[in-house]
Amino acid sequence: MKKRSFIIILNPVAGNGNAKKKLPQIEEFFTENKADFKIIITESVGHAISIASSLSQNSEQVVVSAGGDGTSNEVINGLMLNLNSYNPLSPQRRNFQFGVIPIGRGNDFAYGAGIPGDFVESMQLLLEGEPYPLDIGHIAGGDYPEGRYFGNGIGIGFDAIVGLEAAKIRYLHGMSSYFVAALKTLILRPKAPTIEISYGNEKQVTTPALISIMNGKRMGGAFFMAPDGDMNDGLFNLTISQQGSRLYFLKAMLLYMKGEQKRLQGTITTSAESVFLKSISGGMTTHADGETICVEGLDLEIKMFPSALHIIARKK
Repeated sequence: MKKRSFIIILNPVAGNGNAKKKLPQIEEFFTENKADFKIIITESVGHAISIASSLSQNSEQVVVSAGGDGTSNEVINGLMLNLNSYNPLSPQRRNFQFGVIPIGRGNDFAYGAGIPGDFVESMQLLLEGEPYPLDIGHIAGGDYPEGRYFGNGIGIGFDAIVGLEAAKIRYLHGMSSYFVAALKTLILRPKAPTIEISYGNEKQVTTPALISIMNGKRMGGAFFMAPDGDMNDGLFNLTISQQGSRLYFLKAMLLYMKGEQKRLQGTITTSAESVFLKSISGGMTTHADGETICVEGLDLEIKMFPSALHIIARKK
């Protein structure tokens, strides 16, 4: 294996500012290992997108996201914009290697991609791991009619509302903030929209409490929305849970934490290459990798870009 070089895009406010404290350790690790590296610190929301989109393609260069799920999402969007002439039949277009140092709150994308949760282990993996094809999703609609890429997954309804509430909680971090937000949303139990959803050869009109469209495995640091998720199978894992009582919602939360939602009455689990959603009444609250796509969305189109990037991960 040729010696890799690393462009590390670090979000200093990730993990409630914890990422900034890790900067000296990151510099020390790569210096001690005689690695060719450069650290670029982001200055604002969206900066990681512009940095990644401006990088030249180099088969031995690894573009590293140092932060949380939001940082990884921005780097992915930048790399995919860089590959704006992406063609799944042209492997030579897939020159970008992607890596992650997970120092955010939830680090769900990293978990699903097989990146160690341990800070030092994740950096060691960048030196020793192998590049594997990584599927990337794309959602168009809501506040992003031109579309937005994502690595981990989409949440519509309950999941997205919980994410918005968790972002408001400053006194808790990671899984704790998400769990408290879930309980608050459970009490409020917002009314679900009626949606026409199409995937594969299926089309149905439903009033779901939650629609999860996953490339990875986990959301919110604790909820296994797709326990069998595989980021290199060319498919989304789709879960639809229906409206119900507060007791039903509480049971659903506990089952999602175990990845056992298939046991939940009125829940559909399947897989698909693409998903189309149209609101019949009400609007769809939607997030992609924790980033808000819309609060009252009417039409959403979700597609898969198989093996669009390569990620340095554990040997499978």
